[in-house]
Amino acid sequence: MSGATVWGLVVETTVGTGQRKHTEAQVVAHVTGSRAEALEELERRAHAYQPWHPTSPKRRRLLRVDDGFLLVVDGAYQSFGTRFTVAELLADSDAPAAPDRGPEGTREPAPAAPAPDPAPAPQDPPAAHRPSPDEPSPGGPDAVGELDEDGVPVRPSWLGRPDL
Repeated sequence: MSGATVWGLVVETTVGTGQRKHTEAQVVAHVTGSRAEALEELERRAHAYQPWHPTSPKRRRLLRVDDGFLLVVDGAYQSFGTRFTVAELLADSDAPAAPDRGPEGTREPAPAAPAPDPAPAPQDPPAAHRPSPDEPSPGGPDAVGELDEDGVPVRPSWLGRPDL
């Protein structure tokens, strides 16, 4: 990783209502650069953000705090808060692997990924043989017979059995 700092843009919002009301957080983006650049992107997102609750907002206030912004939306009966935070990324267990460096410290070009196989052209499934109800199933009453693409018998073994 180069010397540039990576910032996580975190949104914590109120979800649910009544006794099930709680806060959920998610990292919505990463910004590489200065903290000021990350705060600028976070502010843009905070202004455009439309929370799920309340469904009929009466008042919307966006406030600046030290590490981001706080959006308070008043509904008919309750207020709902959304916190926008910029935080320095220190570790990420699911980050992409860093490219290998050559002996002189230069990056080696990554091998070209093989082109994906083109999707096969859709083909019409073969017409299924649908025996009449009085036609005996081949192989006796317990034989499976023809199967569809999911492995399910086209004609169940019990269909047309006189002993049922």
